[in-house]
Order: sequence, then structure tokens, then C-alpha cells
Amino acid sequence: MLVHLHQFKREEVDFDDNRTAGESQTEDAVDKETEEYFGSDAKGFEAETWETVEHDGDPIQRRSVSIGGVNAVSVPQEPAESDDPDLPGRTLQIRMGGEQEFVEQAEIVEVQDESP
Repeated sequence: MLVHLHQFKREEVDFDDNRTAGESQTEDAVDKETEEYFGSDAKGFEAETWETVEHDGDPIQRRSVSIGGVNAVSVPQEPAESDDPDLPGRTLQIRMGGEQEFVEQAEIVEVQDESP
């Protein structure tokens, strides 16, 4: 399956506390390589640059993540300890082959069969 997610995190603003939704940080600060962010087992992951969006009146970071070759997606019944209740999303478990990955603060956008 092909899974498309939105992942969220808090703003990491060191230089300008007056940023608003739509403004972007420098790409090298927020656009880490997929393996650097998810680890070396992140085959099939494609992630876009973080963008600033507004949530409950505050700027937060959001990016789109696409993952191919997925066998199953699980949403645990209980939130993970690392889940931030003030951000959208929660930790999702993605199973690919015999491996599993966890994507923190994520919301499912779409799941589709790669070969219907």
C-alpha cells in the first residue's frame, strides 16, 4: 500500500518569535534527509520540507510524508508517551515486510493499494 500522512511538530524558532503561518525556516534546519530523521531503516519513506501552519492560533510545523510498500498501518488505542496532546496527530505504527516504523505526531491523509 501507499500511505500518505501529515506529520506535525512544534515550531523551532531561535531567531524570530514573530513568524506567522506560511513562513518557512531555512531548508537545512528543517529539511533533514529521510534516513537522518527516521533512521537507516526508512526505505520507502519520502518526506517534504516542513512548512509553518497555524493550529489553535499558534504556528506549528507540518510536512507531508509518503511511504510505499506498507503492509499495515496501526493507530494505537492509547497515545504514546512522546505524543504531544497540544499538537494534531499521534504516533502511528507502519509495518513494511518484517519491519516496523513509528511515525510520531502523524495523521493519516490517504491509504491506497499500489496495484489495485
